[in-house]
Amino acid sequence: MVIAVIALLMAALLPALGAARRHARGVVCQSNLRQWGATLALYAETNQGRFPTDLGGSGGIWFLRGVFLSKDDPNADAGSLHHFGTKGIACCPMAVKPGRGGFGGTANFGSAQGHVQGTPGSTFEAWEITTPAPAFRGSYGCNSWLFSGYSERPRRVQGRLIELDVLTLQGRSNIPTMLDSTYLFDAPRDFQPPPPRDNSSLFCINRHNGHVNGLFLDWSARKIGLKELWTLKWHAEYDTAGRWTKGGGVKPEDWPKWMRKFRDY
Repeated sequence: MVIAVIALLMAALLPALGAARRHARGVVCQSNLRQWGATLALYAETNQGRFPTDLGGSGGIWFLRGVFLSKDDPNADAGSLHHFGTKGIACCPMAVKPGRGGFGGTANFGSAQGHVQGTPGSTFEAWEITTPAPAFRGSYGCNSWLFSGYSERPRRVQGRLIELDVLTLQGRSNIPTMLDSTYLFDAPRDFQPPPPRDNSSLFCINRHNGHVNGLFLDWSARKIGLKELWTLKWHAEYDTAGRWTKGGGVKPEDWPKWMRKFRDY
């Protein structure tokens, strides 16, 4: 009888304990992003309002990892890019263990080049850079547009990107900078449809009960509804009242089944 009562009490308490644990992890996640905001703010102020920049938007790789990979020294000191320790805030507590997939590609930062390999993450797994060493793991991704001119048609002179002073942009509280992610960076466009299932997108993942956490360009961090992602100002030409918003006429049945229960925006 006593055992049955204890089992009943545990069954009643476990869901509440699980919810409390998830909430606590979400709070830590937002705290991590605020610290990233402080790091980005200091970097931008030190560099005339500029982020690490290149045509492909992959400068965010070097910022996330904290290493400037040059042809002369592919294993440069971890403080050589921004001089701030970020390893302790690189992972959301909901996605700490590394994923099991694989990615590869050439990332550019100015005239420097380096071949990057590793594993992507998932809704509850971190991505990891394994080559070049040392390995680095994270579960946040950058808005690539902020690292490549904040425009689908960035200004160039003789083929070279004109670096953007991000601190002069208007509406910074609606410009996403870093978010929970399965990959290091992404460049969302307003016409992109929602993913057919969870864990098939980079930013649109159900990591925090219908939300992801995000850092904005005013250095605030908050929860973002998954459908709200289509209302954010990802780049200068992005239509925040596009096809996948209430203002653009989206209907509840237009969303994939796994997203229909989430709040509309």
